[in-house]
Amino acid sequence: MAGAEPPDVPGLAPYLPPPPAGGRFGFASTGQESEPLTAALLVEGLRPGLADLVLTLTRRLAAHPSVAPLLAEMPDAGDEPAIAAQHGRTHLALAVAVAHTVVGPAQVPPVVDRAAAVVGLGVGAAAVVLRETPMPPAYAPALLEKVRAEYLLPRRSYGSVPVSGHRFALVEGAFPDAADLPGDGLVTVVDGGAVIRTGRADGAVRVHLTVLAEAPPEVAAGWEEVVEVSWRAAEGLASVLGPDGTSEPQLRAQTPPWPGDYRLRVHARGRAETGDPDAETYELVVWAAPAAAAVVHRRADRPGDRVRGETAPVRAPRPEQAYRWIRRSSLSEAATVTVTTGATVEEVLAAFGADPKRPEPIPSIEEDLFAGDANFPWVTVLDTGPAILAVEFNGFRGSRGPVLRRASAGGRSASMFWNARALTRLSFAEHGRLLAAFEPGTGGDLDPKAAAEPAVAAALAGLDLDDHVDRSQKGLVAVERFTGHGITAADLDRITAAGIGYRIVP
Repeated sequence: MAGAEPPDVPGLAPYLPPPPAGGRFGFASTGQESEPLTAALLVEGLRPGLADLVLTLTRRLAAHPSVAPLLAEMPDAGDEPAIAAQHGRTHLALAVAVAHTVVGPAQVPPVVDRAAAVVGLGVGAAAVVLRETPMPPAYAPALLEKVRAEYLLPRRSYGSVPVSGHRFALVEGAFPDAADLPGDGLVTVVDGGAVIRTGRADGAVRVHLTVLAEAPPEVAAGWEEVVEVSWRAAEGLASVLGPDGTSEPQLRAQTPPWPGDYRLRVHARGRAETGDPDAETYELVVWAAPAAAAVVHRRADRPGDRVRGETAPVRAPRPEQAYRWIRRSSLSEAATVTVTTGATVEEVLAAFGADPKRPEPIPSIEEDLFAGDANFPWVTVLDTGPAILAVEFNGFRGSRGPVLRRASAGGRSASMFWNARALTRLSFAEHGRLLAAFEPGTGGDLDPKAAAEPAVAAALAGLDLDDHVDRSQKGLVAVERFTGHGITAADLDRITAAGIGYRIVP
């Protein structure tokens, strides 16, 4: 733009902001701003309103019947990046031309680099106008071609989706205005997708979305309701949406970007547990397949029974539900909970390698840990009367055999360890003998002889440890069964209120 003479536009002068009334001006610039941005800020500071005038004129010209078709022309459309670049170039050229026309006759002090100011004001106006302007017609098919070329399977995403009226959906386009109650109690097929019936009326639920190249080899365990249906995609790229049309970005436009028939398997659990906001969870699995009849793989919750018009059988609550509070506590990510009978606090601390005579405030211990000078283990204890609780926040000493052998010398000791990487360990000891120590869900990790121990077998009875859902809570159930005592939210509150911990020394 340097050296270019601006055109003389009749009637423009009255719209130009007036020059400063007089006086002196100072301007300082720091940081890494570009020369055009610095110049644009300076000229706007000296002639307030100049940037707004450039933006207003650019908007009007971009929408003018004589100009708009020229901006939308794509003589050599090319691929998606090329079309986007051409779209941006034409609007940038228009905005810079407008800025050149406006800045030219304006009385701008010599301190301003006019060419840089023109570019800076033009870029700013173009950025605003481009956000407001639809892409040219050639862009949508080019973008679809790009999405198809880059689409890979399998793909997985996870997030939460808003719920209203007991509904959310996997659907192309907008959320359907209405849908019949699902005959299977869970899923209603609609144009371009399916509406899922939730237990909670309003709020949000957690959703896992998986897209596969073919049908999963088996029906996943750990779900109360599993229903499989067919739906036909008109275009593809369906999204998980709430009735208000919103969802998290990672749940949008996730199904294959091709029209055709698809299979959707909906997994649900926790629909009846309205008192636990974290219990209700869904997994949607999608793959391409010819249309087929709906299949109900599993039906076992009260909301489904009610929608189907069936009499709900009496179902005993699962024992691990008593430990769901762990999810919302300071133990949610990683911890080891050890319960010991037949021992004193001093004996349990000694078994861990801690000195009962050296209690410390927990903030002091955490301060040393956060300082990074050392990564030492530590433990808190609580005497509940019948048992001694030892809790390690993000520690695992209680999962070790020697510790449990020493702690159980006068009775029983059991522990459950878990961490954020989904590693777990469940251990049992009695009268100084380690009966079992294994990682739940790993099949052969539990020795058959250990599993045959009557006390261990009784503790594990009826607990599906192969199912990852609530695995740490199931382990705590086993600990409670084995020792006769467990940890409660009130116990954790007492430990936190006391605020005392013990360093474990080598």
